[in-house]
Amino acid sequence: MARGKTMGLFHVGCRVENHVDRSRFVRVPKLFGDTGSEHTWIPGAALEKVGVVREKKDVPFVMANGQEITRSIGFAIIRIDRCFTIDEVVFAEKAIWTGTLKSFSIFSTEIAVTGSPFDTTSMSVF
Repeated sequence: MARGKTMGLFHVGCRVENHVDRSRFVRVPKLFGDTGSEHTWIPGAALEKVGVVREKKDVPFVMANGQEITRSIGFAIIRIDRCFTIDEVVFAEKAIWTGTLKSFSIFSTEIAVTGSPFDTTSMSVF
């Protein structure tokens, strides 16, 4: 019997590394995972702290409420437990950031997920 993919939001701790100099890293204790997300959103200040370069600028995004915004994108290594991937990361400008599991090629139940499901009614918009 095939195992189905669960859609939803959750949070998990991760380590974000500069892909050129892996000794430069920051821990993000609560990265909100969204199984439907196309991009990994990390606080811009955290990415700048570890030297992630803004490779693509003014990339357009449409938020869940329909608001159109632009953000910069860089490259970083994302580690969750023993799994890792290099990923495009969006320089988030507010307190909400999310990650995608598509780059990990694993189901959300296969990583150590912390906490309870994320309440979308409390989500703010960038």
